[in-house]
Amino acid sequence: TEFGKEKILAALPLFHVFAMTAVMTLAIKTGAEIILMFPRFSVEEAIHLINKHKITFFPAVPTIYGMINNHPEVSDFNLTSLRRCLSGGAALPLKIKQDFESLTGCTVVEAYGLSETSPAATSNPLTGLNKENSIGIPFPQTQVRIVSLENPSEEVPLGEKGQIAIKGPQVMLGYWNHPEETKKSFADGFFLTGDVGYMDKDGYTFLVDRIKDVIICSGFNVYPRLIEEAIYKHPAIEE
Repeated sequence: TEFGKEKILAALPLFHVFAMTAVMTLAIKTGAEIILMFPRFSVEEAIHLINKHKITFFPAVPTIYGMINNHPEVSDFNLTSLRRCLSGGAALPLKIKQDFESLTGCTVVEAYGLSETSPAATSNPLTGLNKENSIGIPFPQTQVRIVSLENPSEEVPLGEKGQIAIKGPQVMLGYWNHPEETKKSFADGFFLTGDVGYMDKDGYTFLVDRIKDVIICSGFNVYPRLIEEAIYKHPAIEE
């Protein structure tokens, strides 16, 4: 990032922690120009602003990237000024990522976090190895481990699915005036996210789904995200 040279499109509301950190505070730290969308997101306005102001950094949620991909007039606009795109807020479907990258030439980097982690916990590197369907590696001073769904004090082997647990300076101290909920949300100093994932041999984490979303079918664990990834490939499906 070159100080004072970046242009960030604020397509997300600044009262949400994702935009507050990835747009507002990042822009202040790097001397970047913020192009605000008002009063709310519009896909027509977004592609117009990227084209007009030569936006270089565009943090957004997967739905927004998908809306741009599928806009009937998107080919009339030049979106190649984009140099970095950061996806968060929800799991990024591979089809949306690939279509947006083909459209703009800009790699979409997926990150992961929660309100309880203020919010960033992991991200694919902007200039390093960007693994598809992965939420990346931990941020500095952050530890991530995958723990057993039955026993959160027990770490599972690499490649095995379990609950994502996070420890770091950005993790909350606890839920306000809810000591019992706070106690249940930590194990051995690690915050239990409620998300299912696994880690590969390179230390990259892959998000599978929320624990509460898992469907037990004939004794097998079925994760809605896997079904959604398959449905996205159908040419008649937009979202």
